[in-house]
Amino acid sequence: MGCSISGLNALYDAATGGGDVWINERRFRVLRQIGEGGFAFVYLVREQQPASDAAPARRHSAHVSEDGTYAMKKVLIQSKEQLDLVREEIRVSSLFNHPNLLPLLDHAIIAVKSTQGDWSHEAYLLFPVHLDGTLFDNANVMLSRKEFYSTADVLQIFRQMCEGLKHMHSFDPPYAHNDVKPGNVLITRCKGQAPVATLMDFGSARPARKQIRSRSEALQLQEWAAEHCSAPYRAPELWDCPSHADIYERTDIWSLGCTLYAIMFNVSPFEYALGESGGSLQLAIVNGQLKWPAGPNPPYPDELRQFVIWMLQPQSEMRPHIGDVVLHVDKLIAKYLS
Repeated sequence: MGCSISGLNALYDAATGGGDVWINERRFRVLRQIGEGGFAFVYLVREQQPASDAAPARRHSAHVSEDGTYAMKKVLIQSKEQLDLVREEIRVSSLFNHPNLLPLLDHAIIAVKSTQGDWSHEAYLLFPVHLDGTLFDNANVMLSRKEFYSTADVLQIFRQMCEGLKHMHSFDPPYAHNDVKPGNVLITRCKGQAPVATLMDFGSARPARKQIRSRSEALQLQEWAAEHCSAPYRAPELWDCPSHADIYERTDIWSLGCTLYAIMFNVSPFEYALGESGGSLQLAIVNGQLKWPAGPNPPYPDELRQFVIWMLQPQSEMRPHIGDVVLHVDKLIAKYLS
């Protein structure tokens, strides 16, 4: 893990409009910025001639880009806590190997000295590129056009998400993604085929099971969730955690149900409360106060709505496990895609 001094200069040049980026022995040309959020920036990059024969050997052959383009995430690290979080994201991302989970292809963390003489760090994470955007990007476009996915596409997109999540939940101990939402699901469109869904961003992923045995532990979990789990998709037990509770990977099932609703209607299921006088997002979520917007014509089958309700049970023990969700979506696919 590291970068040469010439690589440091190139990273600075690339960020300011010129030069190449080195990640270990591999050299990339920055083409343009394609996203940003918080302390992170995402660039479209193209790999130049590998600097050594060792570089190709480290790649996952299934994810070698045909045209040499990749997505590179640059994270500005200002504290030891941020550095630890990035290292944990790299560690957790490296655990997973599934076609519906975005793989981390390479990474480097470098020390950077400012003009004032202070030291900080920057992380560079390399991923396959998906230029069709996320479910969230697509939802915004579809909402403006009053378009909806077909029942077939809804089920196929959702099943792929479930398969990726099932891989994470199958670990011992199970891992929870903790931030399943449309903005973390990449969509790839292929002509004549159903969209391909890839779950990404494992910065909040942690071992799923926690025992809460005091009020201070409950408050600590709520504070962590407020920082790492997007509010509209956050499970009720992460909003209002009892002083004695067992937290399981079914927090992800709640987020999965919210995301299925968003695939269907291009909006999240509980944000309507923010537009109501005296409305509260937290109360709507904790009480499971679901409302159904106008949908496609003809409408989705009632079984699809019941599927959403099954996952959006305020009491976590009433929610299905991911294996049950996969079995049920397979039954719906058999019925509506045959």
